[in-house]
Amino acid sequence: MILILRILALLLGTLLVFFTLFSAIRTLVLPRAIQDPITSFTFTAIRWMLNFPLRWSDNYQDRDRVMAYYAPFALLTLLPVWLLLVAIGYTGIFWGLGIPGWYDAFLLSGSSLLTLGFARAENFVQLNLVYSEATIGLLLIALLIAYLPTMYAAFQRRESAVALLEVRAGNPPSAVEMLVRFNRIHGLSQLHETWQSWENWFVDLQESHTSLSMLVFFRSPQARHSWITASGTVLDAAALSLSTLDIPHDFQADLCLRAGYLALRHIADFFNVPYNPNPHTGDPISITRAEFDQAYDQLTEQDLPVKFNRDQAWRDYAGWRVNYDQVLLALADLTMAPEAPWSSDRKAN
Repeated sequence: MILILRILALLLGTLLVFFTLFSAIRTLVLPRAIQDPITSFTFTAIRWMLNFPLRWSDNYQDRDRVMAYYAPFALLTLLPVWLLLVAIGYTGIFWGLGIPGWYDAFLLSGSSLLTLGFARAENFVQLNLVYSEATIGLLLIALLIAYLPTMYAAFQRRESAVALLEVRAGNPPSAVEMLVRFNRIHGLSQLHETWQSWENWFVDLQESHTSLSMLVFFRSPQARHSWITASGTVLDAAALSLSTLDIPHDFQADLCLRAGYLALRHIADFFNVPYNPNPHTGDPISITRAEFDQAYDQLTEQDLPVKFNRDQAWRDYAGWRVNYDQVLLALADLTMAPEAPWSSDRKAN
């Protein structure tokens, strides 16, 4: 009976070690949007623990201070989780190969993993396992260290555009304010380059926030800034320019919109956020006709050229908004984004 248990411990320990290694590879190395159960469990557990202080937070500033620690703390927690699982796996392997007790097996495993050297192998097989475990421990640490510069480089690219948007669209950002300021400073004829720049930003956002999924929860340096509210502002501004402004049609605005809602959908898919992937013109959106009319009037008051047919402008705007309405609001809720008009200030229908 004891022989069967040792064989079982050996097999399960080996599987646990390989499972943990694949977890680290999927999370830190693999350039593809693949969920990992260990990483997902760790982030979910940390989020659950943060729910306790969040319940006592009476305002957004307090909630933001709590959530600012969420992603960094969860990321750093991954390393001890992986190391613990590897140590448990090798404990089973050592015990399965004849170490007398579980305590001695765990002692040898921990000593090997952390390269402490206070427990020694007794034969050639154990010695090779000690070397392999020490290598895995160093490899996990090295992978995390190498991961951080890559992640923060993507973070800086994202936040540069988000910070710049405050200059162009106010704080909190507003699509109407963005168009008004742009018309006042540059003229609407220069919008083409803006849509092209934000199209590239959305493409980079999609790539970085699925392959480096933890970036979704890394909050902006400024409490009132957010990548998701910035996304909503730019998408609404592009939709208003196409539907409501009486200017020549700019295909680059179409491309910016498509790049934007596809990026949000891919990020939502990674986190299993529910939304309608095939919306139709006429489907309900969270923006009311009264809110659109108010935006239409604001654009008119600021001397921006608007289309005469207000009803058609509303239908055209709603036809664009339906592509990203649900997913935008869902991601704003997931990330606890700061309140901004037409995005995080409402819930999905």
